Amino acid sequence: MLSESLISCFFPGTQIRSPMFIRALLSFIALPGTVAVLAPPLIAALDPWKGTRWMPGVLVMIVGTVILLWCVYDFYGSGKGTLAPWDPPKKLVVLGLYRFVRNPMYVGVLVLVLGWGLLLCSPLLLLYATFLSVVFHIRVVRYEEPWLKSQFGDQWELYQQVVSRWLPRTLPWNNGGGDG
Repeated sequence: MLSESLISCFFPGTQIRSPMFIRALLSFIALPGTVAVLAPPLIAALDPWKGTRWMPGVLVMIVGTVILLWCVYDFYGSGKGTLAPWDPPKKLVVLGLYRFVRNPMYVGVLVLVLGWGLLLCSPLLLLYATFLSVVFHIRVVRYEEPWLKSQFGDQWELYQQVVSRWLPRTLPWNNGGGDG
């Protein structure tokens, strides 16, 4: 099948028909798919201030998509879980983009939404991205970080001390030589 070959090309070793892969795919479609792919064009359609298309926004969208897919792959491959709160990784994911910033998946979603805003020249989408950033911050601080501390203890403590929540490091954290 072409789709299986394509997935295997970008994500070597992925078991396409495994239950975890199916759960990861469904959570990806349900969560960032809704927030960053379905909602933006609908919001822009309602924006009375939107201008004409600005095609460089597509490049920003591609960057956001790559960030997001990379993070989903790391959650699936290294963390042995999905991005869904009901099926989280079993291991703390501290490789890939997580070596630069603690929440690259949220950053990827925001970059993707900003790309939509630029492409569609929609001030309402820029407002939506701002709203999402506030919601993401509250969720991370109130729910995710306390859960991570309870699940991963000292490993989480060390990680959160050396890797920023939102602002990327210039050099990747090497996790004491471990791979995540």
